Amino acid sequence: MDNPEDAMFSSAVKAEQARLGSRVQFEDRAWKSEITDDLRQFLAVIDTFFLATASADGRPYVQHRGGPPGFLKTIGTHTVAFADFAGNRQYISLGHLRENDRAHILIPHFATQQRLKLWGRARVVEGDLELMERLVDPNYRARPERAIVFRLEAWDINCRQHIVPRYTEAEIAPAVDRLAQRIKELEAEVAQLKGRA
Repeated sequence: MDNPEDAMFSSAVKAEQARLGSRVQFEDRAWKSEITDDLRQFLAVIDTFFLATASADGRPYVQHRGGPPGFLKTIGTHTVAFADFAGNRQYISLGHLRENDRAHILIPHFATQQRLKLWGRARVVEGDLELMERLVDPNYRARPERAIVFRLEAWDINCRQHIVPRYTEAEIAPAVDRLAQRIKELEAEVAQLKGRA
């Protein structure tokens, strides 16, 4: 796709933007379709995202994908990919991608209150051992079944509004460790003061 905006905004979306007065703010914006260093750094810490697909007749489906931090890998300048781990065996996303390769990835990062949106086309790759070696963390205890390769047409990080900060256990562990250490120090000090009394 030549113009990333066309991947993001259909003619109906542009008409609604014009009708509701926001079209002008998007007309001269330089939308991104290439993976930047900032995007690579952002994806390196991500451990969760949502993949949206639709059937050929337009029935939507959104599925949560999770894995170790950085499991959504960048490949080249316009492609991201991830190992598809064994799950509930409904295969809705896989079926959709067989008949309609248009897909969307939404990545909320609650700690920094950022929301990354990726538009593109996705395909299922099975039996590619070299690709799977690039995507799978051998220390992650899940069974990979295939890869999903996502070709970026556009991406955007937008407003923090209404994103409530939340933190993973790994993100808060250093602060909890410092507090636990300080509690031990204070308990020792209290015990020492009681001993003097």
